[in-house]
Amino acid sequence: MGMFDISIPIRDGMPVVPGDPKVSIRRVRSLDRGDAYNLSSVSLGSHTGTHVDPPNHFVAGGETIDQIDLNRLNGPCWVVSVAPGSALITPQDIDRAPAGAERVLFHTSNSDRWAQAPDEYFSNYVALSLEAADRLLQLGIRLVGIDALSIESDPTGTYPVHQRLLGGGALLLEGLQLHGVPSAGFELRCLPLRIAGGDGGPCRAVLLGR
Repeated sequence: MGMFDISIPIRDGMPVVPGDPKVSIRRVRSLDRGDAYNLSSVSLGSHTGTHVDPPNHFVAGGETIDQIDLNRLNGPCWVVSVAPGSALITPQDIDRAPAGAERVLFHTSNSDRWAQAPDEYFSNYVALSLEAADRLLQLGIRLVGIDALSIESDPTGTYPVHQRLLGGGALLLEGLQLHGVPSAGFELRCLPLRIAGGDGGPCRAVLLGR
């Protein structure tokens, strides 16, 4: 199956979660203007695009992005497709992952929407249910990925899914683009920016066929 780049390109004005810092990329040195080289200024939030949530994002005193063991992010993983029209990922979806899986990425209709309208933010994205989060922890899954900028949709502002997963030892990989990626086993390669004391880290994530 070769390689799938499942990262969202970082670009000026790209969609972000409402309230997060906007992305700004500005050319400050330009060959076209007679400078000796090209150089840009990049301003973005720590949870921009494809990114990793470490425990510190919600857990006081939890590991920061530069402290997490990269072995937890890299290795065998399974892509699980969620039926179109589903509003939530349920425990039944999780049970389609093979026994012993440690890393699971959920491919939902979000990816198709990103592919069709990459510059739009939509609030009615497919998210993970709290029951599904509990099931993931019961199975010992230590990395959970989703093709939305946030793994949960929580109108209360208490973020129970984040609290449950990050507090239970699982890392989160959010903002994936899984359009065209089949349900199958892969090798995941994911390296977040090494931000000292970071509560999150934008990353490049790719899947390698097994």
